[in-house]
Amino acid sequence: QVQLVESGGGLVQPGGSLRLACVASGLTFNIYTMKWYRQAPGKERELVATITTFPAYTNYAGSVKGRFTISRENAKNAVYLQMNSLKPEDTAVYYCNAYRGTNFDYWGQGTLVTVSS
Repeated sequence: QVQLVESGGGLVQPGGSLRLACVASGLTFNIYTMKWYRQAPGKERELVATITTFPAYTNYAGSVKGRFTISRENAKNAVYLQMNSLKPEDTAVYYCNAYRGTNFDYWGQGTLVTVSS
């Protein structure tokens, strides 16, 4: 049974930082592309950041490039999202995704990030 468990969300002031973590179990982690998505209230889910398998290429949405950093630690079955210079528009539920094709597409339950003064 595959499980992805996110943590690290919370309330932060504009300009602040948070680090999200996602720990996976039940799959061969190092062969999965890992992604972070987010969904703000009343909006569609959007892809925020992607990190591939070895070599770990990364890609970011334009709205977070230069502020967010995705990384992975295969020995711990973990993927991280370091979020700096947070803005109110970054407020959303953030979801971890493990992807290796249509039949191998797994999601976490999400963690809420609220950026507000």
